[in-house]
Amino acid sequence: MSGKLEHLFSPVTINSLHLKNRAVMPPMGTGYGNRDGTVSERLVRYLERRARGGVGLVITEVCAVDPRGKGFPAEIGAWSDDHIPGLAALAGAVHAAGSAIALQLHHAGRETMKDFAGALPEAPSDVPSVILNQPCEAMTVERIDEVVRAYAEAARRARDAGFDAVEIHGAHGYLVCQFLSPFSNKRTDAYGGSDENRARFAIEVLRAVRSSVGPDFPLIIRVSSDELVRGGYDLSYMKWLAPRLVEAGADALHVSLGVYSTPGGLTIASSDMEEGFNLFRAREIKEVVKVPVIGVGRITDPRTADAAIARGDADLISFGRQLLTDPDVLLKAHNGAYDDIRWCLGCNQGCIDRLNFEMRAVTCSINPDCGYEYLRTGEKADAPKNVWVIGAGPAGLSAAMEAAARGHRVTVFERDAEPGGQLVSASRPPHKDGLAKWTRWARRTAEKAGVELRYGTAVTEAMIASERPEAVILASGALPAVPPIPGIDGAIVHDARDVLTGKAEIKSPAVVLGAGYVGMETADFLMERGAAVSVLEMSAAPPVPAFTAHGYWLHRRLKKGGRLVLNARVCSIGAGEVVYELDGKERSEPAAMVVTALGAHSERVLEEACAGGGCPCIVVGDAIQPRRLIEAVHEGAKAGREI
Repeated sequence: MSGKLEHLFSPVTINSLHLKNRAVMPPMGTGYGNRDGTVSERLVRYLERRARGGVGLVITEVCAVDPRGKGFPAEIGAWSDDHIPGLAALAGAVHAAGSAIALQLHHAGRETMKDFAGALPEAPSDVPSVILNQPCEAMTVERIDEVVRAYAEAARRARDAGFDAVEIHGAHGYLVCQFLSPFSNKRTDAYGGSDENRARFAIEVLRAVRSSVGPDFPLIIRVSSDELVRGGYDLSYMKWLAPRLVEAGADALHVSLGVYSTPGGLTIASSDMEEGFNLFRAREIKEVVKVPVIGVGRITDPRTADAAIARGDADLISFGRQLLTDPDVLLKAHNGAYDDIRWCLGCNQGCIDRLNFEMRAVTCSINPDCGYEYLRTGEKADAPKNVWVIGAGPAGLSAAMEAAARGHRVTVFERDAEPGGQLVSASRPPHKDGLAKWTRWARRTAEKAGVELRYGTAVTEAMIASERPEAVILASGALPAVPPIPGIDGAIVHDARDVLTGKAEIKSPAVVLGAGYVGMETADFLMERGAAVSVLEMSAAPPVPAFTAHGYWLHRRLKKGGRLVLNARVCSIGAGEVVYELDGKERSEPAAMVVTALGAHSERVLEEACAGGGCPCIVVGDAIQPRRLIEAVHEGAKAGREI
């Protein structure tokens, strides 16, 4: 395929807006706004950085048209003229960085909480959100009229603030989508019942916005092409609706998928879904309208986007989380520098899971600069130091890259023959190869920065005492926990890491002890290779929640190819069986192999040696406490920046 990506990098027009290319940054909630709905400096610098990467159109995250429509506390707003100065600063910064910008207009409807909205959530009907289970009240016709006018006024403010376009958020189960869907709309008046009536609110919003901003101002609407929930609308309904949306004033359709209660989290799909999995739906919508269609669906690679446009799947392509991970992905692809791209993992740890489940501002698991652009100065160290990093896992590699960027002389010591630490084994289960890509990227980036990587070298107390590095970052990771279970040292028992890396021969049936992510993903790995698998977990609830996107698919695959036994207390491991207690009764599970995934404990024996030798030492990642990838990468990067 040509490295020129001539389709992706060709210009395109939406109404009067001429875009330099067909790459779009779609709306992604961040939590960077101020609590009064105004734009923060953090949000400005974050979007400015993405615009500098060469994207043709930036679409902001959700912007509430009414205080009662806020979906989270730090959502920006456009319900008052007081918001215009901050919005103007945001638009100006993105323009100066070379991109066009659209403001996404939003009302959460029932998908919010009373504390966020300042009142009981409102919706087409008094049917609570499936996810939030928050009581809500049905909107009166008078209130519907008020909200329609609020969309129109917010669009006018966007135009006055210098935005190039607005996008109506009509997807993902928010208010416009709620009116469209029989899943959430149980009205019997002019706004419910028939297809036409359920579409009335969306049509009225588009017409009101068009009247407010005039005929030449670009108006985009984002839609869920298929809700993929029982009782919701499907693709055939959206194909019927799409031409009517265009007739009402839409200049482009942004074709997404699902609502937040769609099984498997397909709205923000995990690595379990193939890249571009939703493009066929965009193509079907494109066949029934004559305005540009924006395709969406876990698209990370510009080559995929270029091919999709060439095939006619869509006219423009959204790169969502990939732009969080690497804002320069388009520039690198344009130059053919694909090895330099830091690829999105689809892990959701730093972005949507953090925002929705932890109620914290968004970042990226493997890009610690994401969301912190307003704090980064890029200053070099006053006095370069001789820095040792012990361990080439994610924490160690991140620390090394940051320390080298500050001008330090950095040496990484890794006792194994290759970098990656636990990512070596973690990258082996199905759909997890992105971890290996990140390791390769981090190794290349570190080497380019002048980092010396020494493999097969275990640091000793004597080395520290004799060579006395000026600073040490201890990223030695964690070792598998081995509880005192009779028979756990038997010949059929193997640690999950050894199974995943091919050091242990796979045999069936296999029993996995522990249903955390390591256990569940190892079970996935074994099932893919034909083994019958049982997972024994002592907790009453699965440690991997099925409500997360990746967790849903892990549980689904295990249910098809194996079994999960909760409340199982392992008593002993014998030749060919695991004996466990369940509901007060002793049971056994046949086992040709037993795989342990029972947690880990930190390894930090060299910390004392550093203290004794007078070497300043910072402990990071699993060496502090075994946790997730995001903690390892971010703690390592912080340590490297602070030396």
